[in-house]
Amino acid sequence: MSITINYNTKTFKKNSSNYILFVDEKFNISRLKNYISNSEYSIISDLIKSKDLKKKIIAFDISSKKKIILVSLKKSLTNSEIENLGAKFYDLNEDYKLNNLIIKSDTILNKSKNVVGYFLHGLKLKSYKFDKYKTKKDKKIISINILGKNIPSVKEKVKFTAVEKGTFYARDLVSEPGNILHPDEYAKRLKSLKKDGLKINIYDEKKLKKLGMNTLLGVGQGSIRGSYLVTIEWNGVKDKSKPLAFVGKGVCFDTGGISLKPAKFMEDMTYDMAGSAVVVGLMKSLALRKAKINAVGVVGLVENMPGGNAQRPGDIVKSYSGKTVEILNTDAEGRLVLADALTYTEEKFKPKFIVDLATLTGAIIVSLGSEYAGLFSNDDKLSNQLIKAGEEVEEKVWRMPLNKNFDKLIDSKNADMQNINYVGGAGSTTAAQFLQRFILNKTPWAHLDIAGMAFSKYGGALNSGGATGYGVRLLNKLIEDHYE
Repeated sequence: MSITINYNTKTFKKNSSNYILFVDEKFNISRLKNYISNSEYSIISDLIKSKDLKKKIIAFDISSKKKIILVSLKKSLTNSEIENLGAKFYDLNEDYKLNNLIIKSDTILNKSKNVVGYFLHGLKLKSYKFDKYKTKKDKKIISINILGKNIPSVKEKVKFTAVEKGTFYARDLVSEPGNILHPDEYAKRLKSLKKDGLKINIYDEKKLKKLGMNTLLGVGQGSIRGSYLVTIEWNGVKDKSKPLAFVGKGVCFDTGGISLKPAKFMEDMTYDMAGSAVVVGLMKSLALRKAKINAVGVVGLVENMPGGNAQRPGDIVKSYSGKTVEILNTDAEGRLVLADALTYTEEKFKPKFIVDLATLTGAIIVSLGSEYAGLFSNDDKLSNQLIKAGEEVEEKVWRMPLNKNFDKLIDSKNADMQNINYVGGAGSTTAAQFLQRFILNKTPWAHLDIAGMAFSKYGGALNSGGATGYGVRLLNKLIEDHYE
């Protein structure tokens, strides 16, 4: 299914399509006389008496072939609330099955809000489906025509489209099965982002060995597939200002390695690369909207398999930073991928800050469920910016503790540190504490554990279940509000 949106100020024949009209929260329809025929107004006036006005969207059957949908808007409405209305309309339209719609934008009273833009943004985000491997595809086209002058500017349209494409790209990557999107294929796909104006550098195993990225390589050594580090650069300003850096965990499939996971739900481990997908989707969005910042995305791409050459519990490896790690559990692999990626990003790009994203621990789901991502940070300013941005786009984060007292849980007798806390408790915090050890130069850093947010079995406000693309809109908002 696809959605086409046309902005046209020409007058349509009044009976040519279904209408979406906006009213106040009390469903006062007196103003609608200017936008619909007298007979339509009479029908709505009569039927509205029997409707539940607590609902925010109400449909009226004008004839067997025409509906008029009223959307109520509160006086004070956030952008997220408008997006949610658009998403709610998409869900209702699954039952209405309307293929042609006209939005009369001049029925919007609040001219200061970009209601049409955010309404359509929510609708489009909700419409995403991953049906690539279905033999019967939904080929339906929903055509939406916008009438009136209360429409988004050209710049706003570009922004919305860029964020949608970036979010959908991230969702596509997460939705791909492990036999298709293995590290070799993933790295190959990232090359195609050059057409969007991004600079791509791919480090294969030979280059990674030379650099000494042994914690990353150790995770992938049991797989017949390669392991990679890929850097994605966007230079949106000509000065040599420090870039913003985003680092993502890209474990394309996670069996747990020798420390094998239970078979139940292992099929979900195709989304263990969601952190990297968010970074890729964000970088695509920034390029498409020509963001006026410098940014770099860094993703570590591996497959964690229990092959004959796989890393063993008890192995000791030397990281890119020079610090040694004792591998007590090969299923605590994401932090090993990020360890090398974080130090490399800090050393090579000297960024203003680093935000890493990873489906890192099941413990964060125990703590926060699927409502918040866990936020761990060494910087209050960056944390507060992330919290505020998350609230505005409803991709929420909750700050969790980091403290030197947790260090004793990951100190190793045989190496500088161990990759898991076997004492028990604080699973997400000790994982973040581990990562913090690889930030060597006090760069502002935040770690987002998105294990509960990257994939939804039941769907959310702006997604219909499956890969959510959580993080693309959050980080785009962070950049938009504080760094452009």
